[in-house]
Amino acid sequence: MQLKAIIVEDEMNSREILRNYLAKYCDGVEVLDEAANIEDGLKAIQKHGPDLVFLDVEMPFGNAFDLLERVPDRNFETIFVTAYNQYAMDALNQHAAYYLMKPINIDELIKAVDYVRSIKEKENALEGQVLKAKPLKAEGKITLPQQDGFQVLEVGDIFFCKADDNYTEIYLDKKKIVVSKTLKYFEDALQSYPFARIHKSYLVNVTEVVKYKKGKGGSVVLSNGKELSVSASKKAELLSYFQ
Repeated sequence: MQLKAIIVEDEMNSREILRNYLAKYCDGVEVLDEAANIEDGLKAIQKHGPDLVFLDVEMPFGNAFDLLERVPDRNFETIFVTAYNQYAMDALNQHAAYYLMKPINIDELIKAVDYVRSIKEKENALEGQVLKAKPLKAEGKITLPQQDGFQVLEVGDIFFCKADDNYTEIYLDKKKIVVSKTLKYFEDALQSYPFARIHKSYLVNVTEVVKYKKGKGGSVVLSNGKELSVSASKKAELLSYFQ
């Protein structure tokens, strides 16, 4: 599919390099506009309604996060392009589908664009559809370590797991169990079941997802009414579970 893109970058040379790379190496990307600061970037986004925004982190009179906070209900994906790597974790967990370091590596740029295209294609295919999970079942048992032994739990009874430092909160329909294991432990333990890591803090039972919301990072609504945030970098993994 065609991707409508905007470049927000204060350095003219960097904008030119990125624009030329996109034209030469990334088929199906149309750069509609460019901006050198947050205010002009916001105007360009509001004017064009892009699918994709290439966004520098540090700019005069603010940064990328300031701009994104001013577009709370956004339907575009963001690829950060920056010389600073200290923002990577926050970007990938909350705001960006991909994070590119300067000088731009062409292979990484192609990978980033392909990732965004895959998200957009899947979202468009699922638009207005009743979400139907692939024929996987959350059937089986898992043992939860306790101070005095362990508890046996039906995997299908788990709605989602939430990270709490070195602990994990296991949410059932009307009950929460706290276990002294990291979320990564349960991600590995449940990898053969339909559980998706949708955020640094959440591992969700995909069979309980009844609604997917676009915008910002995105979110899912579970059958018990609970709404959980989806990181931009985790969208593809989640959407891959649905037909």
